[in-house]
Amino acid sequence: MENIETLRGRDFLTLGDFSPSEIMGILGEALRIKALQKRRIPHPYLSGRTLAMIFEKSSTRTRVSFEVGMLQLGGQAIFLSSQDMQLGRGESISDTAKVLSGYVDGIMIRTFAHETIQELAEAADIPVINGLTDLHHPAQVMADLLTILETKGRLQGLKMAYIGDGNNMANSLVEGAALTGMTISAACPDGYGPAPEVVAAAGDAVSLVDDPREAVRNADVVVTDVWASMGQEEEQQMRMKAFASYQVNDALVSAAASDYMFLHCLPAHRGEEVSASVIDGPHSFVFPEAENRLHAQKAILKLLL
Repeated sequence: MENIETLRGRDFLTLGDFSPSEIMGILGEALRIKALQKRRIPHPYLSGRTLAMIFEKSSTRTRVSFEVGMLQLGGQAIFLSSQDMQLGRGESISDTAKVLSGYVDGIMIRTFAHETIQELAEAADIPVINGLTDLHHPAQVMADLLTILETKGRLQGLKMAYIGDGNNMANSLVEGAALTGMTISAACPDGYGPAPEVVAAAGDAVSLVDDPREAVRNADVVVTDVWASMGQEEEQQMRMKAFASYQVNDALVSAAASDYMFLHCLPAHRGEEVSASVIDGPHSFVFPEAENRLHAQKAILKLLL
């Protein structure tokens, strides 16, 4: 395995920026840090360090997990709403990055356009972490991979099924599966598939199918997400029609492996993309998955900062 200490100072923008051994190294570090936290053993690796957290999109899990994570690592986090910054009044992303580089040790941003985080990272002299963009959600998928690894004891050779909108979650799940030896079968309505460049890079690890039941057949992990993400509210009714046959429900998951796991990044809309019987059923790991945002991100923060 590569020396994960080489991650120090790097950005965390997409999973595709990392090697398979680096991804597994981060997951191993997350398991170790999680064990320390569960045993209440202090682990102030980032004492004296500060993380700036910029939010252009609202958040529950991202804000709380990064802020608590920094506190548990001995550092501190500063919440910055874009509307309360000069960024919201026209200051350039590049200038913002250079200013913050002189004040803090790292930046986490939750934004819309992926180009925003790329420009921020290019101009900053400190690590930039993707808390979510419209194209990728790598921090969430690291939590997903951690949850699967804990539950199944491995990632290599498992089959994941993704049902629904080929959004930022789908893109990062495709990357994560390919990097960890999993296969992923994605069933999305026509015109709503994952980014073509992400699919191309994943090669044989990913298959795109029309039939959700085909995607789910013998799957070890079944994943879905909301049909309309933030910023797509005007498309809600149109998407409801397009995705009507893509609900993850009891009939669909009957084709999965008998010990399948269900994952959803939350927030969820019961009765839309997933039935209550599935998300609240015995195969659901959505709340351990949500908790693992904290542990996966602490590993990322520790290794980068």
